[in-house]
Amino acid sequence: MSEYAIDISEEAGVRYLHFGSEWVQGAMRVRRPIDLELAYTREMMAGLLMRERTPRRILLVGLGAASLTKFCYWRLPDAKITVVEISPGVVAAARQFFKLPEEDARLRIVIGDGAEYIQRSRPSFDYILIDGYDENARVGALDSLPFYQACRARLADDGLLATNLFGRARKYKPALDRLAQAFDGRSMAFPSCDSGNVIAFAATGDEVNVSLPDLRERASTLKRDINLDLRATVSRLEQAKSLPGDALVL
Repeated sequence: MSEYAIDISEEAGVRYLHFGSEWVQGAMRVRRPIDLELAYTREMMAGLLMRERTPRRILLVGLGAASLTKFCYWRLPDAKITVVEISPGVVAAARQFFKLPEEDARLRIVIGDGAEYIQRSRPSFDYILIDGYDENARVGALDSLPFYQACRARLADDGLLATNLFGRARKYKPALDRLAQAFDGRSMAFPSCDSGNVIAFAATGDEVNVSLPDLRERASTLKRDINLDLRATVSRLEQAKSLPGDALVL
């Protein structure tokens, strides 16, 4: 199994995870441990804007500081969550420093390679979130055509995939091309976050077609109901002209 040099830092009430480098691998506001502190993690959950039905089966590839895991576990109580993390040390750090919940009927932690897990697994998922990086901000096989094809095969009807393209912000087009090839063109990248992260989405099943007014309404509802604030994301999509016809189509 892969192991990293794991460092924990804390500043202004926010605790950070590092893999022995300057790259931030995750963050938690100590007084609000369930909220998504980093903007890109909130954007990873933007699939909740796209489908009216809340995902019931979620797969996360890469644990980090357990931000997305905790959010899905506590704020989506009907969801069953599987997390694949290659480093046992990261899991231990998430439990000790970032309030990772104990495994139960709703949460399963798998120590293993995410690409291998996707290739050999049989369960289907409504939402797959990919955020797996090493200490040098590299993703390896998690950005390959066979991996994206395997993800598509694991998605249920009307499934969604979200992947963090950080580290490729200036050259992420090849990754998007691979994603588009795997999903027959049904993919898109959101405008870059201030942090440089680019979140890309892909879909299966019925077309995603949500008007701008509906996006705004859904964003307000998510903020009110589960404290997920995607209002800035919707504004950035509009300002970047990523919504042809004033609708998110995928």
